[in-house]
Amino acid sequence: MEDRRLIHRCKRGDRDAFCRLYEKYSDLLFTVAIALLRDGSAAEDAVQDVFVQFAEKMADFRLTGSLKAYLSVCVANRAKNVLASRKKDCTLSETQVIPATSLNPEQQIICNEELRQVAEAMEQLPIEQRQVIALHHYSQMSLRAIARSLELSPNTAKRRYRYGMDKLRQLLNDREVTK
Repeated sequence: MEDRRLIHRCKRGDRDAFCRLYEKYSDLLFTVAIALLRDGSAAEDAVQDVFVQFAEKMADFRLTGSLKAYLSVCVANRAKNVLASRKKDCTLSETQVIPATSLNPEQQIICNEELRQVAEAMEQLPIEQRQVIALHHYSQMSLRAIARSLELSPNTAKRRYRYGMDKLRQLLNDREVTK
């Protein structure tokens, strides 16, 4: 309900309402973008681009579902476009991990290493599988909602998720075996 009120205020020109929406969702959207792009700068750009487009189209925008899901899908699509425009031989930069301040230094190192391994494994998946996995895990969207948002059949979304997760498990298990 808060999102609908904030959107209504945005449509009336209230900049504070738009700032509130940005503050509410920017961290989550950055997480989705970084999961797909593995490049902090590109992830920030993707989030900014989505919010700029959202602001430009605010007058005609109609919220029919979850704003979090809508913005997450916009960021995932933007990330997909960025990846498609990159040269195939271009190597991605290292994952930029933001350490959790509640962890001690040793726990942060372990957590960052695990996140790096997952990010490297995710990079090996087709973008279609990465999108579904990122939206499901980071934005906590149901597979049915993802299917609707990406204009897929529910079975296709489930298949992409299942195949992607199976491949991730295989890649991560292979890493453990080779250590």
